[in-house]
Amino acid sequence: MKKNIVYSTDNSFEFEKSNIKNTNILNKQDLRIHLDRRKAGKIVTIIKGFKGNRKQLEDYAKLIKKKCGVGGTVKNNEILIQGNVREIVISILIKDGHIAKPSGG
Repeated sequence: MKKNIVYSTDNSFEFEKSNIKNTNILNKQDLRIHLDRRKAGKIVTIIKGFKGNRKQLEDYAKLIKKKCGVGGTVKNNEILIQGNVREIVISILIKDGHIAKPSGG
């Protein structure tokens, strides 16, 4: 059972800094936003260039999908968002501090 210590009366107590998770790993990345036409002519917005682990990428994809109000997935270190929502995605990424540029068709 993991407990979070709020206060300690032990003067020699030191908080382990290795337990602090770095959630800002996805900040300040140079990303490219592509549009791709899939089966039956459906358009997909693809975000390429993320560096980070799969869990961080999935969490960030979930946030983007929620803000856009559409579905999507994560494949091959890319976020695939259903529909042509490139401008919305670019504005979301820029607000989060990333460098986001449209690329391709």
